[in-house]
Amino acid sequence: MEVDRVAKTFVDRSIFITGGSGFLGKVLIEKLLRVCPDVKKIYLLMRTKKGKDPKQRLIDMFSNILFDGLKATHGLDNLMNKFQVIGGDVTLPDMGISPEDRQILIEEVSIIYHCAATIRFDETLKKAVLLNTRGTKMMIKLAKECKQLAMLCHVSTAYCHLHEKHLLEKPYEPPANPHKIIKCVEWLDESVVDAMTDKILGSLPNTYAFTKALGEGLVVETMDELPSVILRPSIVIPIYRDPLPGWTDNINGPTGLLIGAGKGVIRTMYCDSDGYGDYLPVDIAVNCMLLATWNFIENNDRSRRIYNVTSSAEIKVSWNQVIEMGREIVTKKIPLNGVLWYPGGSMKNNRLYHNFCMIFYHFLPAIVLDALLFCLGYKPVLIRVHKRILKGFQVFEYYANNQWDFDNSNVQYLRTVINSREKAMYKIDAEDLDMMAYFENCIKAARIYILNEKEETLPAARRHMRIMWWVDKICKHIIMGILLYYVARYFYYMIYEEEFSLNIVEQAIEA
Repeated sequence: MEVDRVAKTFVDRSIFITGGSGFLGKVLIEKLLRVCPDVKKIYLLMRTKKGKDPKQRLIDMFSNILFDGLKATHGLDNLMNKFQVIGGDVTLPDMGISPEDRQILIEEVSIIYHCAATIRFDETLKKAVLLNTRGTKMMIKLAKECKQLAMLCHVSTAYCHLHEKHLLEKPYEPPANPHKIIKCVEWLDESVVDAMTDKILGSLPNTYAFTKALGEGLVVETMDELPSVILRPSIVIPIYRDPLPGWTDNINGPTGLLIGAGKGVIRTMYCDSDGYGDYLPVDIAVNCMLLATWNFIENNDRSRRIYNVTSSAEIKVSWNQVIEMGREIVTKKIPLNGVLWYPGGSMKNNRLYHNFCMIFYHFLPAIVLDALLFCLGYKPVLIRVHKRILKGFQVFEYYANNQWDFDNSNVQYLRTVINSREKAMYKIDAEDLDMMAYFENCIKAARIYILNEKEETLPAARRHMRIMWWVDKICKHIIMGILLYYVARYFYYMIYEEEFSLNIVEQAIEA
């Protein structure tokens, strides 16, 4: 019988994770606890947030439905015993870790997963540098002190070297000297850094890409000293298979677009509809992290230190296909509650046409409906929503109207060295992928877990969608009728006036 060699890699090992409360971090923790139950300890860096101390935040994290299966199998108390919360903050010097906790990490930890990052594209440069770049530098400093370190896994992004239209699994020069940039933002006030941001970023579109590239550069320059591996996931999207198909804790990426379009709010996008993004289900990213750990530690493979965890080399789904699949699902299978208008609209290749549609399909209806809400005594919301959508479009448009491709030979190599049991448990291929079924799971999960729209509301949502279909058709026919009426009236008067003028001329000639 084939054994799970990957799980054996983690037996009696202590693991340190940053960013564990994030989307990727939660799925990583769940997978480790489920398939690697003999892990010795998981040290989790957490900061106080919204008045909750790190331990309370850990308890709150385990209340998420993602961990329900684990709690049913092992019990919450047993799961909690696997953890030790390390109070700290990646943005602080030495990550804000106390000397006592730091010494524990130095003595005990053998595997580090550095997942902490700000993924906000509009984050200020100072904050992004402190978290994505200096935070990585502080992690490298700690890793060098760890006495039992077997591997440091740094989670980067496939979209941090945007000048490379075909990204290989190799190191690239950072866009600036990361050490100088760190010193610069440490010395200067945030307002001064903000004033310099455009010049510092150069051709890069946002602080996220810039600071992640700097952070990766720091890891690359220490690869000869540290047993480190870099993973570059692309656009991380909801769970594909395990443990909860379609689950996510945010509306970033395609999920947000599908929800916005499904609610009838988003009706136009400036985008090359035939272009495609590189999407990666979060469980595939986590599986690759665990397989890369096993390959590095157990197989002692030092020739593969960078993994492009991407999908577009095998699967290319255009932006238009995403929207069309989403439209099919939300109109016929899983409609959302409170739909403002029947889902429609399209992607525009012409910016002027898109801006015109933004005014007439987004902002004018929002103004009318907000005015109606105000008159009825409710708080106006739609203008604020469309301002957020507009801000999101400004980020989305850069990536949607440019094209990148990624070599993922190292990831494909991992598929050749795992046995059939490991292939099933740590899936990193798309052999049986049904894209429509996947997006259906995504919308169903977003409906339940993000929008809090319970399954028993589906019949009412379907009835409402049918009503909105009729409303949409009737309104379109009314508008078309009005237009035809005025066009006909215009031509009628043109002809009438011409005939009237001819009669006048004829009468004048006769006279």
